[in-house]
Amino acid sequence: MPDRRPKPDRETPRKERLCKTCRRPFLWSEGRARDWDIAKYCPQCSGHPAEDRASELEAAILELLAERGPGKSICPSEAAKLIGGTASRHDWESLMEPARAAARRLARAGKLVMTQKDRPVDPISAKGPIRLRLP
Repeated sequence: MPDRRPKPDRETPRKERLCKTCRRPFLWSEGRARDWDIAKYCPQCSGHPAEDRASELEAAILELLAERGPGKSICPSEAAKLIGGTASRHDWESLMEPARAAARRLARAGKLVMTQKDRPVDPISAKGPIRLRLP
């Protein structure tokens, strides 16, 4: 495990990094200065690394889009409900952020288009309700 103590002989590079879970960029901050050399996750994903269900969610998203057909869209919650079950909201609600992260990864790979109000949006900067459709 890397040493967490700051190295006084060299300055920490303050460049942008990509989160290992959601692929969003995150920046250096004073609060992260101590462990910037080993930081892997953005503040939103800290403590929530990619789960085993990431590939399941990606497959569910692509399966739902294939069933819907061209020109139709889905909400990431549909994939979360498919994987987590619909017995209660608690079953699938915890999968919402992993489902959105899976959608971001697929959008970055060019396998789907992320939209808001029927307009394509950048998967990294999209906030709020999103829809997913095939390119």
